[in-house]
Amino acid sequence: MKMKKVTAMGMAALMAATMIPSVPVMADGGGKVYYLNFKPEADEAWQNLAKAYTEETGTEVTVVTAASGQYETTLQSEMAKSDAPTLFQVNGPVGLKSWKDYCYDLKDAEITKGLTSDTYELKDGDAVDGIAYVIESYGLITNKTLLEKAGYSLDDIKSYDDLKKVADDIQARKDELGVKGAFTSAGMDGSSDWRFKTHLANLPIYYEYKEDGIDDTEAIKGTYLDNYKNLFDLYITDSTCDGAELSAKTADDSRNEFVNGEAVFYQNGTWEYAELSKTYGDDEMAMIPIYFGVDDENEGLATGTENYWCVNKNASEEDIQATLDFMNWCVTSETGTKSMADDMGFTLPFKTAQESTNVFVKEDAEYTEAGLTPVSWNFTTMPSEEWKNGLGTALTAYAAGTGSWDDVVSAFVDGWATEKALSE
Repeated sequence: MKMKKVTAMGMAALMAATMIPSVPVMADGGGKVYYLNFKPEADEAWQNLAKAYTEETGTEVTVVTAASGQYETTLQSEMAKSDAPTLFQVNGPVGLKSWKDYCYDLKDAEITKGLTSDTYELKDGDAVDGIAYVIESYGLITNKTLLEKAGYSLDDIKSYDDLKKVADDIQARKDELGVKGAFTSAGMDGSSDWRFKTHLANLPIYYEYKEDGIDDTEAIKGTYLDNYKNLFDLYITDSTCDGAELSAKTADDSRNEFVNGEAVFYQNGTWEYAELSKTYGDDEMAMIPIYFGVDDENEGLATGTENYWCVNKNASEEDIQATLDFMNWCVTSETGTKSMADDMGFTLPFKTAQESTNVFVKEDAEYTEAGLTPVSWNFTTMPSEEWKNGLGTALTAYAAGTGSWDDVVSAFVDGWATEKALSE
């Protein structure tokens, strides 16, 4: 993820605000919190949580949510203002490169002491510049009722070949079954395309890294792009719509298709549980791995994080302390942990976390307990947002029939090398 530089004027304003003690204390007048939230799907829950905290403590908390796919440009703009966010996030080491000079050292913060493992600390040298605040999983959300109506159960899908067989059959019988397709639309609108240029694209990276024994690379080889093609082909052929329509299909379109019973499979994550549970009971839906045709018998859900909280060290000492207090309350209080677990669908990497009622979170734990290996989140090593956008453009053209798979491979492999070089 490649973030643009803050303007010179904004930089000067921020630099002028850096003269604060290394360990701030709460001032008599208190402080305020401004959280720039990355997750549009959790906006309502964050607004409610902020209100609850203000009512309990009197501390003003403002939550602003960036539009999907616009977080970095929004962060750039907001950080250039005099009243900048006190709490923001980066996606991992790549995102941190552009913002490490703005990060308050969280090494001695109470919230950091509460982490279940120091592997959730995002470090630059000895400083803890960020901490993971959520662990999530994604896979293929499945309508079990529709699957059974088609004559199948979850036990019938244990590999890519199984998935293709079932999906192809459902697609061929869609009118008989009363659905529009096996899969919800693989929308390539900006609200939805991250599911394919980031989340689905994680799988060929994961398996290449695993085979080569690495955790990053300057030159991706594309060893498993044929598997990537197989999955994407399945998504766009066994679909609720024609591939030429995908450029305009949104995240809401895809979710609504699943909610309305128009498709059996929906690629998304644990964060969708709160919305889907308004329509379906826990016994009516499940999340299965995105079987990739490589190591299917051992593959679990894709589980990890790209969400690291960072505190703006250039905020006033009162605002820094207020922000630290708010963060800690979110992951230790009954109100905070319940909201983050149930309303937002998060698994919290903190000792004080509540057990989630989210059925998808429970399934992830069950897969792991059964000996399946979670697919790690390696998209934090993707070289830049420009790389993702290039891949998304190529995928959209391929789905519409105006571009070739060779273009997708070029965007993936050549684009990776180019963007990695630019980020150095």
